[in-house]
Amino acid sequence: MMSDRLTEMLSYIKDIKTPPVEQWNPEHCADMDLIIARNGEWIHEGRIMTRKKMVRLFASILKQEGDEFYLVTPVEKVRITVENTPFLITSAELIEDRWFLTNNLGEVREFTKDCQLDIEDDQNPILYWRRNLTARVNQSVMYQWQMHALDHGGLTEEGLFLNSGDDRICIGRLER
Repeated sequence: MMSDRLTEMLSYIKDIKTPPVEQWNPEHCADMDLIIARNGEWIHEGRIMTRKKMVRLFASILKQEGDEFYLVTPVEKVRITVENTPFLITSAELIEDRWFLTNNLGEVREFTKDCQLDIEDDQNPILYWRRNLTARVNQSVMYQWQMHALDHGGLTEEGLFLNSGDDRICIGRLER
């Protein structure tokens, strides 16, 4: 039987709705002086955006095409700059046997194989957050996962693995 906390988290994630930006394909109409910095800050015209609701609104209409990032509506498409990844994983919580991730905007998702964690650059581990948008995993989260994996039999000849629900996810490769 699931705990109340796990039921609550799964219900919360299921209820998250984002606009269907993948269905919107207007022509590029402008460039905007908006930067998503490597540290997760959103900077508009040189000033850090402090209105979290505005940042979350913009994040909900963010779309990536190739190496370019855009804010899109059904009729407009504005290019912005992303220094590294649009999102930053700031915390991870283990609830029963499943890991849940929170990004710099307070959004939550379950950590599964579908996240496609990429650890090729161990200084810049990234995963898919939603659609084709990525999130960089904060170093403290990687340390948390590594310690948990080491304490729970995750070290094998192939690498270091973290279990999340039914998924076994590689979080580190061994050099040979």
